[in-house]
Amino acid sequence: MRMTRLALKTQREAPADAEAVSHQLLIRAGYIRRLASGVYSFLPLGIRVLAKLNQIVREELDAAGAQELLLPALHPVELWEQTGRLRTMSDVLMTVEVKGGSFVLGPTHEEAVIATVSPDLESYRDLPVTVYQIQTKFRDEARPRFGLMRTREFIMADAYSFDMSAEAMKISYGRMYQAYLNIFDRCDLPYIPVEADSGAIGGDVNHEFMVSSPIGEDHFAQCPKCGYAANIEAAKRGEGVRNRSDVPAEKMEVHATPGASSIKDVVNAFRSAGFEIDSSALLKSLAFKDENDDVTLILVPGDRDVRVPSGLIPLSDDDFESNSFLFKGFIGPMGMTDQGVKVLADFSVAERASWFSGANLEGHHVSNAVLDRDFAVDQVGSFAVVAEGDPCPNCGEMLSLVRSVEVGHTFQLGHSYSNKIPYATFKAEDGTDQKYWMGCYGIGMSRLPAAIAEHFHDSDGLRWPRSVAPYQVELVTITPGRAPEAVAFADDIYRQLWEMGVEVLYDDRDLAPGVKFADADLIGIPTIAIIGQRGIANGVIEVKDRFSGDRVEVRVPEIVEYLRNCG
Repeated sequence: MRMTRLALKTQREAPADAEAVSHQLLIRAGYIRRLASGVYSFLPLGIRVLAKLNQIVREELDAAGAQELLLPALHPVELWEQTGRLRTMSDVLMTVEVKGGSFVLGPTHEEAVIATVSPDLESYRDLPVTVYQIQTKFRDEARPRFGLMRTREFIMADAYSFDMSAEAMKISYGRMYQAYLNIFDRCDLPYIPVEADSGAIGGDVNHEFMVSSPIGEDHFAQCPKCGYAANIEAAKRGEGVRNRSDVPAEKMEVHATPGASSIKDVVNAFRSAGFEIDSSALLKSLAFKDENDDVTLILVPGDRDVRVPSGLIPLSDDDFESNSFLFKGFIGPMGMTDQGVKVLADFSVAERASWFSGANLEGHHVSNAVLDRDFAVDQVGSFAVVAEGDPCPNCGEMLSLVRSVEVGHTFQLGHSYSNKIPYATFKAEDGTDQKYWMGCYGIGMSRLPAAIAEHFHDSDGLRWPRSVAPYQVELVTITPGRAPEAVAFADDIYRQLWEMGVEVLYDDRDLAPGVKFADADLIGIPTIAIIGQRGIANGVIEVKDRFSGDRVEVRVPEIVEYLRNCG
């Protein structure tokens, strides 16, 4: 491609709303352009990067035995009603009303893929099968930001596996998991697979593929000793040292704290009464109910967030009214086991000698509440969101939190969807109807260029890895208007490289050398050959490695073969 014909206008300054470096550089270098908030066009350079990434995904998923298809972006709402996600995902769903009825603009395709392939998977003889697509998705993001990182319209590669048993599902999952490792290896991204929470997708076993980033909106916990890694929503902490003070705790006392129902208010109330207290000394008692409407209490320190086990939901105002022993804002663990309430406590609850807590009485709290003396728990475990320095659940070493971007996610769904969709069945060998055992796998394709750009750049611009660069070689002519011999020489190199199949971008614009060099660094093609009349006269061409910054002089007769090998 000649740059005189390329739809490209680089920018010296980034847009005012571009916070992330990747967003700034992709806009400035002419890879993407904003159409609306959270909606971006891919320009010619950008679409070439995206095509490279798509090809890597296709090659690795095909090698893993998956088959490509293309599912609609428009889904009848009835499909989403079957699985209940029309309600549970209503905050991010985009819906449209047309003459044919009501539709969901698909943010994911579990329902649609089952409806599409189930007629072809009627028997155990038809299994296993894994299908995938590269498709546009939609999410009603409340706050799109960081360019391609969080958008309302995005492109995903999503795959779905169908198996006849849990064991077969795990085999398919392992095959796809390895394909993901191969994909991110080929993108040269420094990723880490971590244990993750299933969120709105569902299922039990799943992994996120995370790339550390200063603009990441996720965190994962990592152990430097044993390698344990888990998303902050799924990470567990180990058991610390239990407080074994020989000094007997004082007797538990009740204190009037009128109107103090928040952590901050309770701390202020006790400080006003002369106690030295911060939020970490306050026991937070949070009430939930299970699928049987039985009450469960989770205890965590006041400065920690609770990690809610699957199946529990917070009590509503009506639930509080029907459980008169619970006083919202003043709940404590004392006497709860006698009320038939299951009490779960984070490991950290056992690591402190005594606690301030709700008194189970409106407008009152207690001091010096002691575990196993004043209150009992049914289960001690990891129920607080992990924090920097918590013990690793495997080896006890201190965990660190890493800010990161999610670029992929794999799930063992099991029967999460097939149980909800009547026709998600196959005939087993014994003639009975059985439900598919499913897995699903997603990669944010339009997010990947941003993740790569965020990691591979310098102060001058982008530095694309060769595997995903839009072109492998860029030819830059110096003062072409005053050096016709250099232009003819560059034209010949360009023709030869093109005939050899080398992807080459030719900056044949009649601009000042400084402008062209700045654009070359900004655009980030891996190999930059600088062709000028003086170099030709001296019998050498200067070649710059954009990634390392190294420069070499290549003899004129060898330049085409040298650039061919670079590409």
